[in-house]
Amino acid sequence: MRKGFTTGSCASAAAKAAGRMLLSGGIVDKIRIITPSGEPFDAQILEISRTAGSVRCAVRKDGGDDPDVTSGALIFAEVSLRESSDPDASPENLTETSDRIFIDGGEGVGRVTRPGLDQPPGNAAINSVPRSMIKAEVSEVMDAYDFAGELDVVISVPGGDEIAQHTFNPRLGIKGGISIIGTSGIVEPMSRKAILDTIRVELRQKYAEGCKAAFISPGNYGLEYMREAYDVDLDRSVKCSNFIGETIDMTAETGFEEMLLTGHAGKLVKVAGGIMNTHSRDADARMEIISAEALRQGASQSVQKQILDSLTTEEAFTVLEEFGYLQSVASGLMDRILFYLNRRAEGRLRIECIMYTKTHGELASSDGAPGMIEKYKEIWNGQ
Repeated sequence: MRKGFTTGSCASAAAKAAGRMLLSGGIVDKIRIITPSGEPFDAQILEISRTAGSVRCAVRKDGGDDPDVTSGALIFAEVSLRESSDPDASPENLTETSDRIFIDGGEGVGRVTRPGLDQPPGNAAINSVPRSMIKAEVSEVMDAYDFAGELDVVISVPGGDEIAQHTFNPRLGIKGGISIIGTSGIVEPMSRKAILDTIRVELRQKYAEGCKAAFISPGNYGLEYMREAYDVDLDRSVKCSNFIGETIDMTAETGFEEMLLTGHAGKLVKVAGGIMNTHSRDADARMEIISAEALRQGASQSVQKQILDSLTTEEAFTVLEEFGYLQSVASGLMDRILFYLNRRAEGRLRIECIMYTKTHGELASSDGAPGMIEKYKEIWNGQ
């Protein structure tokens, strides 16, 4: 199936092209960026317009074979000379190039209104990785033209407000448009069969390499967490997307003896309710599950209501922390997660689990998780 490129990649390519046209005075009809995954993106540049101090252009979002509501949208970037900019500044007085680039969202790009998301309230919903990509690409242009001043970059998506009504942005408290997102820069087609086939292939590959334990995470953030928190090589892990139950089945069928599941609470809380496919289109009872466990731990109706009114698990766990229930509820949820994981495994393999959030770090882990990690790190380091 054909891959596509994220809104973050499109915004970065448009910003790079606009920056080059602004600083060179020429026209750019095609631009190349390198995505965080390492794959190049050759973008066609559309809808070019300019003023004395700015250039605006667009890249059309292509989601590949993924059924993405943003496919076909024009992602615009306008790059302009910042009013306070001093293009004749002395080199010794310059700050880092990336610190002289200021990013914001315009028409059709949502704005964050609630805590617990990638960006703080008040910021445009342009996530951290796309912001870094935009800064890197525009910095490259500034350095190429020895530009010593400062630039404003405004990303906009005409019609983005309407598109956002078909996403979870309104529910998450992101108002006014879509989010500019992406961690790898690439859109992987979300064919169920293709994803499951990929998971199965990766599991078989790891098993053929002599692994006796499968280290599993729903997504890139979980893999990064394992690397940062436990120094586990990303190449040792398998990404299971939303298919936790089927991944357990495939892990057992492949012949693994043990499995470690590491994931953000936004996914794993669902497992605490017996939900084995965590895609939001199939099921979502996160706040209800957290609230029920809070009740079991003695939380008042007022606390439960605040949890039920939360838009993200990050926000819900912040409520629990405020009222002193964070650890007890996280521990109770982990007990339920292990119950359902083991029920699905039916004794075919030993399962351990780690649950975390970006805000609170590691919330809970099963008793055997740290030992399993150290055991296999020793084995891998000895190979």
